[in-house]
Amino acid sequence: MGKKELKFNSKAIHGGQQPDAAYGAVMPPIYQTSTYAQSTPGGHKGYEYSRGANPTRTALENALASLENGHFGMAFGSGMAAIDAVMKLLSPGDEVICTSDLYGGSYRLFKKVYEKYGIKFRFSEMVDMQELVSQINENTRLVWVETPTNPMMNIIDIEAVAKITKSHKLLLGVDNTFATPYLQRPLDLGADIIMHSATKYLAGHSDVVVGALVVKQQELADQLYFIQKSSGGICGPMDSYLTLRGIKTLHVRMQRHCENGESIAKYLENHSKIDKVYWPGFEHHLNHEVAKKQMTGFGGMISFVPKGGSYESAIKIVENLQIFTLAESLGGVESLVGHPASMSHGSIPKEEREKNGVVDALIRLSVGIEDVEDLIADLEQALN
Repeated sequence: MGKKELKFNSKAIHGGQQPDAAYGAVMPPIYQTSTYAQSTPGGHKGYEYSRGANPTRTALENALASLENGHFGMAFGSGMAAIDAVMKLLSPGDEVICTSDLYGGSYRLFKKVYEKYGIKFRFSEMVDMQELVSQINENTRLVWVETPTNPMMNIIDIEAVAKITKSHKLLLGVDNTFATPYLQRPLDLGADIIMHSATKYLAGHSDVVVGALVVKQQELADQLYFIQKSSGGICGPMDSYLTLRGIKTLHVRMQRHCENGESIAKYLENHSKIDKVYWPGFEHHLNHEVAKKQMTGFGGMISFVPKGGSYESAIKIVENLQIFTLAESLGGVESLVGHPASMSHGSIPKEEREKNGVVDALIRLSVGIEDVEDLIADLEQALN
């Protein structure tokens, strides 16, 4: 009889994991080594040099694959190193269609690094599928999706996009950082590649910088493993261990992030000093029905614009918050606040930013797992 498939909460703790073969250690040891003894040239126990593979990183990669219902996981030194590996699947002359509301670091990598190597990037809101189809031509190789998007929380129908990419024989990559596999599993919806900035919710404690890719297809995995080994943008053993440790509480943390996020989104929506709130859980949020269909919750990321919003009013609010920490990043146990126009999305030209809704007054919250009453009181005093 085959081994019973674990449910998600059990997978977060046990998925892809076995006690260590040497001494039965329950948690994978930190193999802090660069190289491995060989009995004869090429005679080793599966590991030669830690750029190629390391047992602690393997344990993390197995866990990542398990969480996303994939077959192959890869851990990198950052989310950007993971995206960089995907871009290396392409050749000069190839084209990529990306979500128009895109993380600033992804935009910078695409436009400032890869365009000069002859790869062209087109942008689509991916709400109207016919508009997406109209962008595809004989040079298109990859469609790159963020959902929910950063920072406007736009929702893109992964299944609908996957039908298009499959019919045109294109790769579909999904940045699943905001949702995590707790809320959304893009491979099950037809995606080919999942990317995570595992720095965020997966590791969850703001103490590592890690990236991840997960795929199902052997041929694609072989190409990405080759790029990972050849380019060397790997995750070290200590960071692998800390990320794996964080993953073991992903399910309980995400549950609280979602609960707190909902409370704060509703508080802001009803506040007299707030103009707009962007959170996929609202019925009036664009593609809310898609979010309900493809996600099991709406997450802890919220963006909002204060009334009569200006750059100065936004800066005053973020500087006056006391529990929410003004900082880059997101997804940690602590609540963070950011000003996208000058922080996470500062590398995107102002005209492009504002076209997608990233105005100077926009504020982005990463709602942590503190007592929600304390977080609301903090927002109240800052808004006043």
